[in-house]
Amino acid sequence: MSNKFFQETYILFKRSVSLTLRNPVWVFISLFQPLLYLFLFMPLLKGLGGVPGLPAGQTVTVFIPGLLVMLALYGSTFVGFGLISEIREGVIDRFLVAPISRTAILLGPILRDVLVLLVQCILLIVVAIPYGLTVSPVGLLLSLILFALIAVVMASMSYAFAIIFKSEDELAPTLQTIILPVTLLSGITLPLALAPGWLQKLAYLNPFSHAVDAARALFMGNIMSTDVVRGFIAVTLLALLNLWWARSALHKMSS
Repeated sequence: MSNKFFQETYILFKRSVSLTLRNPVWVFISLFQPLLYLFLFMPLLKGLGGVPGLPAGQTVTVFIPGLLVMLALYGSTFVGFGLISEIREGVIDRFLVAPISRTAILLGPILRDVLVLLVQCILLIVVAIPYGLTVSPVGLLLSLILFALIAVVMASMSYAFAIIFKSEDELAPTLQTIILPVTLLSGITLPLALAPGWLQKLAYLNPFSHAVDAARALFMGNIMSTDVVRGFIAVTLLALLNLWWARSALHKMSS
């Protein structure tokens, strides 16, 4: 890739960050739901310590990674609404007629979405430390990379649908229809080891269930676990696929 591509991506990234900084309160408001789960739901799990998937004394270490995956999923799924607004205002049309890489047009905002998510993840981890959460520096770094990849997956998908629909009325129910089963089949709040066999087999087809397993393995210090490798492979392939799809949708929009 040329220096021009990186310069364009950086410029569009800075533009997206500046738009977010004009109203930074939303970065913290989106933390409200995960914090409710932390304060009001996690205490319910303490009595389950020792059941499959919830080792005694490690409730926090199991629950927080799932909560962070949920934050990555929901925090990046609905970013397409902002793109629809820019399409309606003609901003994207002006980008498309300019000599700018189509990939940079998408990658700039996506990197902003990743940055916002990582800030939120770090804040949530800090809040969880008094509850007994511990994680190694290497495990933390790798988990943040994993959450960033999930953000790329969901943001790319959201932008692709936004480009195709160009309407909030169509985008909202589509995203809701996708995110709900994905969340339920990820084992985010409760380990899938508690589920019946048929549900575990169904969840195995969900790439984000592997991401949750990978995040939990990293927080428990199992850096070289096969769960980690499987989770990274699943979300990386999905991120590349969704980036390609979003770029194709943008290319069709300009043709």
